[in-house]
Amino acid sequence: MNGIKIPLSRPYFDSEELNEIQKVLDSGWVSQGPKVKEFEDKIADYLGVKYAIAVTNCTSALHLALLSIGVKKGDEVIVADYTFPATGHSVLYCRAKPVFCDVDLKTYNIDPGLIEEKITDKTKAIIPVHTFGQPAEMDEILKIARRHDLKVIEDAACAFGAKYKNKYAGTIGDIGCFSFHARKGITTGEGGVIVTNIKDIADKVRSLSMFGMTTSSSGIEKSDKFIIPEFTELGYNYKMSDITAAIGIAQLRKIDKIIERRRELAKYWDEKLQEIELIQPPYVSKNVKHIYQSYVALVDKSVNRNKLILILLKKGIQTHIGTYSSHIQPVYNSKDKCPNSLEIFNRAIALPMYYSLGEEDIDMVAKQLKEVLGGLIK
Repeated sequence: MNGIKIPLSRPYFDSEELNEIQKVLDSGWVSQGPKVKEFEDKIADYLGVKYAIAVTNCTSALHLALLSIGVKKGDEVIVADYTFPATGHSVLYCRAKPVFCDVDLKTYNIDPGLIEEKITDKTKAIIPVHTFGQPAEMDEILKIARRHDLKVIEDAACAFGAKYKNKYAGTIGDIGCFSFHARKGITTGEGGVIVTNIKDIADKVRSLSMFGMTTSSSGIEKSDKFIIPEFTELGYNYKMSDITAAIGIAQLRKIDKIIERRRELAKYWDEKLQEIELIQPPYVSKNVKHIYQSYVALVDKSVNRNKLILILLKKGIQTHIGTYSSHIQPVYNSKDKCPNSLEIFNRAIALPMYYSLGEEDIDMVAKQLKEVLGGLIK
């Protein structure tokens, strides 16, 4: 990888993925079909939800989730500010307005104490983000939502398998949206899923993900009558393929050991960073199970974080920013103020985190961090 000795992330694949893909290729059914149904059933079973709909990615999942609750032009949706822009973009896709809410400086998650002041008569939903695999403070968010008759859509892109008070992230609000992008704990390359316990929402999401069909033409339903699908509303082609689902099925078998390994590595990272000045390990709330989709530390305000990333890259170590402060992105033309999000955006650094990462790799990175940080004070 162009001189990179230690990458930021690396998916964990073995022969199981190849075997599952081979089954699909041999079957001749490579678009959406029985493997997608199998993948959805396994996800629903793992998370303990009634409905799971597999889609192309988490961005399409968020878009469909908003459409399924009727978000439209003129509506407002409160969005955690510190997040990849896919979250805010999904609101714009509905021609609605994302209203950005600041986050807690420790957890990087939406600050429930700041939500109510953002609510207006145009607000339809709240999208908390479970940042980097640490669930947001869902009890407080749900209380606010119920008080104001708002829906809660969990952006759980980074949090498949994470828990908040023994409940899986993504299963606590009205709708949960997950990602299986290459940097996530388990991956299908690209891919996503929407989960819910509300039948009307599930039916709407599935229809909208398949061009707005009233019945599926996938051929996996059994019927005595030949039914020609009707297109009753404007939908989208957000279907997952069986090839993608096959990879997901193999990955799901590994989910628990992947999470366990990431948590072990995070603990080791924590110990190493405690020994280094000018950088602090991520804070973890007591009532969550963090799965560390990314391990994101904060450098001291005096450090030039961007220079640190470049210097480490020259030494063969790939790091990155955490994610984005949404309200400052030009596309949104936002007047919201989110100082904590902005500070994290400028100070956060994502350090290598993946299943096959070794403690000796962390030792090497920590050694370089220690040497480099002192010379980077602004």
